[in-house]
Order: sequence, then structure tokens, then C-alpha cells
Amino acid sequence: MGTSRRNFIHAAAAATFFAGGASAAEIDWSKVDQAMGRTSAVQAAGVHRYGLPRSDLTVVVDGVTIKPSFALGGWIAMLPMGEQAMAMGDLVLTDTEISPVMKSLLDGGFEITAIHNHLLRGSIPVWYMHVGAHGRPEALAATVRQALQLTKIPAPVAAPATPPAIDLDTGALDTILGFKGTPNGGVYQVSVPRAELLKEGGMELPVSMGTATAINFQPTGAGKAAITGDFVLLGTEVQPVLALLRRQGVEVTALHSHMVDETPRLYFMHFWANDDAAKLARTLREALNLTNSKHGG
Repeated sequence: MGTSRRNFIHAAAAATFFAGGASAAEIDWSKVDQAMGRTSAVQAAGVHRYGLPRSDLTVVVDGVTIKPSFALGGWIAMLPMGEQAMAMGDLVLTDTEISPVMKSLLDGGFEITAIHNHLLRGSIPVWYMHVGAHGRPEALAATVRQALQLTKIPAPVAAPATPPAIDLDTGALDTILGFKGTPNGGVYQVSVPRAELLKEGGMELPVSMGTATAINFQPTGAGKAAITGDFVLLGTEVQPVLALLRRQGVEVTALHSHMVDETPRLYFMHFWANDDAAKLARTLREALNLTNSKHGG
């Protein structure tokens, strides 16, 4: 995080405290949505999150056609701080989109905090660019929209009236993992927050800003599922979790940071397997037990 951004966050935190608590109501989110060209979903702590799924891409891994909500779901989230906001996000890009998008975002005052892949053996290369900024939400949204115009990320479409069925025993998965998941576009998604207070530049980061372990199940038939996502780990947890996943037949496909000024320092470990869903859930639960994650949810 640059010095100016860090100073902004500290100043915004102090202003919020002395004002008795700034609220998201000070921001006209309809104007922010208009600037973004998309409607946000309101999540914990007043975060407004914009989904940017790559439904235009057909990516196949080991014979599994990846659903956008499984591993191609880009996003931008804004945490309100008075009349301004902290923005963070993860853009899913092709290799030819990376440089023009980066230039556009940098010109608009954003920082690039990570670029990496999540999947192995994909039929086409896909990259993930983590970004961050602060400022007036409308201006941030306009900058993001301008960058998106340099990609083939499609315009938002209405969700189907009948959501795709999840051909898995999701109740059993909930019981094994200890958390209740949510269906999304034919994928069963489970979010597991960490127990610590996580901060970026001194500001608390809610789970809706990408700080929870994400576990996704995409049914592949006969009770099997492909799994992917990322564990959010402390440095001391990386090797134990990596060793357990490998021992149980789950591939570790990426290990990296997403932010540059967070406390405590976090590492994100992505994974992949395609096997019996309940068996995989038990392995993931064992891995969660090696971390300081919350229990039950």
C-alpha cells in the first residue's frame, strides 16, 4: 500500500471515530451503481460488492467445464468510510487484457497488489489481478468501468428465475464442514472466516472484502464434485495445510498474497480436486482444523 493510501485510511478511521461513526448512508449508492454500470449487493459492514463473472470464457480443467461462479468470478467491493470508500477486488483476466487494464487502473489511482493464476491445466490461460484504491466511490466506480471496457467481461445479466440445481447432498457437506453454504450459479459455496481481527492499513476488513477461506463445490456427477477456492492462512499455517492437502490427494495450485499492508500477514492457498464430495469435504475440514478459523456459521 502506498503512503498516501495508508495516510488516507488512518485519517478516515480517525474521522469516523470522532464523528461518532460514519455510515454508508452518506454515500448515494445509486450514483455509484450508475458509474459502475452494475448494481451492487450490500453485504456485511455496509460493503457494496460488484460481481464481475467471466461468463464469456469457456475454461476446461481435467475435463470439467468451469462455471463462472466456481473459479471465474471477479469482483470489486467498496467499504464506506464517511463520504469516501476503500475499494478492493479481484479481476479475472486473459493474458492479453492484463497490461491495458493495469495501465488504466494505475492512471485512475488504483494500486495493483497481486497478479497470479489459480488453476492448472486450463484450456485457456486465465489470470487474477488484485487491486485496491481509496477515494470517492463514484470516481472509483468510473475508473473500474473504464478499465472493464478494455476487457471482454460481459455486461450484467439477470439471474435465471429458476437457479441451477446442485446435484450434491449439501446438508451433508454443511455438517462435515461445520458451515452452511450457499448455492450460486450451479456451484455450492462455503465461506469460513478467520477468528482474528484482520486489518488493512489499520482499518478492519470484513469478510466481504475477501478475507474468508472460500470453498466451492461444482457437481461432476454420481456424488462427485470438483473443488476449488482458497485457504486464508498465517505463515505458520501454510506448510501444515499444504502437507495435509497433498497427502489427501488435493492439489495445491497457487500460493501467494493478495494485499500488501495487511495485519497479520496473510497467504492465500488455492486448491483443486475432483472426487467424492463428502470425502473432499472431510479433507477440507481437517485442513481448517489446522488454522485459526471460526467454528460454525
